[in-house]
Amino acid sequence: MLELIQRLDIKVFQLINTGLSNPLFDAVLPWCREKWFWMPAYWFVAAFSLLNFGKKGWIIILGMVLSAGLADFTSSSIIKKNVQRLRPCNDLERVESITVRVPCGSGYSFTSSHAANHFAVAVFLIGFLGNLARWVKPVALSWAALIAFSQVYVGVHYPIDVTMGGLLGALIGWLVVRSLGTFKVRLFGAKI
Repeated sequence: MLELIQRLDIKVFQLINTGLSNPLFDAVLPWCREKWFWMPAYWFVAAFSLLNFGKKGWIIILGMVLSAGLADFTSSSIIKKNVQRLRPCNDLERVESITVRVPCGSGYSFTSSHAANHFAVAVFLIGFLGNLARWVKPVALSWAALIAFSQVYVGVHYPIDVTMGGLLGALIGWLVVRSLGTFKVRLFGAKI
């Protein structure tokens, strides 16, 4: 069963990495992995939180930081170090058939920390701000999915890596929302 899942993972990886190759994706998706690309969105959410909720906005910023920090620590320091799955771009058996669009990096692949971090923040924001505006859910999930998809497209993660990273992040984001839920009700009431 595990072998079947791994073969399917490699097939889907090849479909995304080489089968979907096009100039637009080649130009845009490598940048989706970079801090300077996605940090402005999180700075915007932080500024939005402070401007709209004053000092209470710090709980949203704290939740985002906790979500991303816990997801990153769990993915990078616990799971990757124990699973030790090679990145596709470091796998000598496959490297010839892969289009590597960014520097590969020496770390391990499972789970994707980018996916875990961004899905953790997305689910936290949905849980904390979702009642405020309906657009939060589709925008947050689309943003996290774009960053996760780009990891496969550029050749540094397999689809299972980003899927499991996304699920890990979503769970952590949900746990942070649940943990901070008391503060949410006390500080914001039923409004959000």
